[in-house]
Order: sequence, then structure tokens, then C-alpha cells
Amino acid sequence: MSIPNLITIARILLVPVVVWAIAAGHFLLAFVLFLGAGISDAIDGYLAKRFSMASELGRYLDPLADKVLIVSIYVSLGINEAIPRWLVILVVSRDIMIVGAILLAWLIDKPIAVKPLSVSKLNTAAQILYAGLVLAGLGFGLQGATWQGVLTAVMAAVAGLTLVSIAAYLREWVRHMGGVRPGGSSSGGT
Repeated sequence: MSIPNLITIARILLVPVVVWAIAAGHFLLAFVLFLGAGISDAIDGYLAKRFSMASELGRYLDPLADKVLIVSIYVSLGINEAIPRWLVILVVSRDIMIVGAILLAWLIDKPIAVKPLSVSKLNTAAQILYAGLVLAGLGFGLQGATWQGVLTAVMAAVAGLTLVSIAAYLREWVRHMGGVRPGGSSSGGT
């Protein structure tokens, strides 16, 4: 168990505390904890790369920690009506679809390599930015037309990138399951 993996596990264990803070209306605390989770993500990544501590476990734990945090925060904020429920449904459904597709491919003995697409990385960054802005706004009492405009713009980016990400993953999955390679040729005989 490497130091980066321990940091990642600590980030996962922090999720219930962040959810509790949101549920209890302690938005400033939730924002600070969310910021701490983001900083710990950067630290564990830096340590893993800089000191050659990267591991197979870490390659799975790190994105899992990110998704557990994001999904938990979106669901908590949606329940509190701090973000639109349709956005929560979109973000969570995307992750469920991806996991379901990977499991289905595995179950029918056509395992698919788990690798984030470029649009997925942008999508995750937008989701994190939006959650952070919402928590900051609630924690610091930020209001006004300009603030709402920023939130609306970032929310639109999250929705758009989530939809594009769904389409990209679906395309890759269909190609994989159908045996079509990116160049358009079939992986089957003839």
C-alpha cells in the first residue's frame, strides 16, 4: 500500500463527511472539505508520478475516488435543491451507463479496456468546477445576476460535455462489441 493509495483511500473516506456537511447545511465546511479532496487528488497524483509510486491499484482507486465524490456531491446537492435534479440524473446516469457497459462486456467475455476519453476528462473537470462553485456560492452566500450567470454557464457546459461523453463512450462500446475497429474494419474473419 503506497502513500498515494492511502491518500486516495482517505479521500474516499472523506465522502460521507462531505455528504453529511451538505445535508446538515454546513456548506462552507463542505466546500473546504471538497477543496481538500481536490488538493489531495493533486498530491497523490504528484507523488505517484514523481516518486514512481504508481500502481495498478492506484489506477483504479483514483478515478473511483473522483466518481464517488462527484456523484455523492451531486446527489446531495440535488436532494437539497441546490442544483437541478435533471442535471443530477444526467451526471449519475452517465456513470451508471459506463459501468453497466463495462460489466456487460465483461459478462459476455468481451472485456473492454477502461480508459478515459479526452471529452471525459473535460467533463469531469467541468463537473468538479460546477460542484465547487455551487458549494462556494452556498458557503460564502454569493448571489447576484453575475454569479447566477457564471453558474448557469458552467452548468450548461457540464450538461453538454456529459451528453457528448455519453455519445463518445457509446460509440466506442458499440464498436468494441460489434468488433469494428476504429479504421472501420471488422475484427471478425474475412
